[in-house]
Amino acid sequence: MNKPETITRPDRCPAMSYTEMLEADTRPVPDFLLQETTREMSTEPVSVIPYVSEEFARLERERMWPNVWLFAAREDEMPDPGDTVVFDINDKSFLLVRQEDMRVRAFYNACLHRGRKLRTKAGPTPMLRCPFHGFTWNNDGSLKEIPCQWDFRHLEGKDLSLPEVRVNLWEGFVMITENPDIPEFPEWLGPAASHYAPYDFKNRYTGMWVKRRIEANWKTTAEAFMEAWHSITTHPQLLPFLGDANSRYDLIGDHFNRAITPSGVLSPHMRGKDQRYVLEKMNEFSGGNDAETNRRFNATEEVGDFDPNDPLLARKLLAEAGRKGFAAQYGYDYSKASDAEILDNFTYNIFPNFSPWIGYLPTLVYRWLPGTTPDWCTMEIRLLFPTPKGEKRPRAVECTLIPDGEPFSWAADKMGAALAGVFDQDLANLPHVQTGMKTLKSGRMELGAYQESRVRHFHETLMKYINGELPAKRS
Repeated sequence: MNKPETITRPDRCPAMSYTEMLEADTRPVPDFLLQETTREMSTEPVSVIPYVSEEFARLERERMWPNVWLFAAREDEMPDPGDTVVFDINDKSFLLVRQEDMRVRAFYNACLHRGRKLRTKAGPTPMLRCPFHGFTWNNDGSLKEIPCQWDFRHLEGKDLSLPEVRVNLWEGFVMITENPDIPEFPEWLGPAASHYAPYDFKNRYTGMWVKRRIEANWKTTAEAFMEAWHSITTHPQLLPFLGDANSRYDLIGDHFNRAITPSGVLSPHMRGKDQRYVLEKMNEFSGGNDAETNRRFNATEEVGDFDPNDPLLARKLLAEAGRKGFAAQYGYDYSKASDAEILDNFTYNIFPNFSPWIGYLPTLVYRWLPGTTPDWCTMEIRLLFPTPKGEKRPRAVECTLIPDGEPFSWAADKMGAALAGVFDQDLANLPHVQTGMKTLKSGRMELGAYQESRVRHFHETLMKYINGELPAKRS
């Protein structure tokens, strides 16, 4: 029997809770899913200034972005010595280089001569040569050559190695920070760093990757994915098999929070539908021509003796279909994987702009990058696929840039029509949220106490950086 640490509160949806679903799981559930973590958050209105103010964006650039760990790349983007990745954020550019000993080093992407970027795109290289005048560095950042050396005798004896930033490799993610004093990434993140271990993330590869300009602040955009209850109006096609209001929201430390939204269950907002209806609608969403990007498998088995009193029958059947489907596709044994780990949406957010989901199914990863003004950003969406057993991890696919003004469905051949459609529904709201915030007479937004607690938690941490309470230093 699964034994969750149940937290009973009056401000929860009056329906089956996610914790109760875990109690009824057909397999043991990991402890880190059973533990509910919440705390009292302010219910005061939230100011729109952080979303619309250039002065606030400047404070973020000065006080927050240089002092956090940032997701800069996946290792599968740069599997071989000499591979490089360019990571741009705000007005800074970083050049990641795979070394001969397989370490990854990250340099400020600027020639020490006139400041020209050394590279503007990813790719293999035997050395780092500036395209402007030819100053050249070795891939380890040491100076290799200065053209017209006779004119730079004043630099003799001066250290002209490329300046570096710190790098941590974690579960296949390349994390960087400019701050030399904050803790190593796993300690900085906290307990959630260990949640990824069961799913072999280091051996996953980027099988789908798109990015698109969004006419909204990076926080406006990120927060659209911090709660599930917008599904009522934004994603009505998901309600037959998504427990939107059953979602659980956990707040852990300063730099991590999560939403867990169950699949294979009827939304509490729907009535009068049986388990066959749940199966039918989820199979419709998971079927079609999107096989390469589907995150779930159809439950095609006969239901057999139908139990109208089991609200989790469809969930159990879908989970078993997933175990069999994943085993056939990837070659691993999923027989002990819980229904939750096979089916559910684990929207994990790592402060400030990184959302790598967990679970056995192909896993979504979001990254939001600020624009040059507070009114736009870039959103990237990846799917990380398990490497089939016995095979070498594939190199990451190249990122598809969706042209300005085009919807995600422009890349439906990469994403799958169903998944692209969901993101288009989300992002259709965001330009109007961004402009609407400026219209609010009070300049303040009223948020839900529980379902938007992750938004409040995110703002609490952000303000700790803006006000100088963070970052914490290494012990």
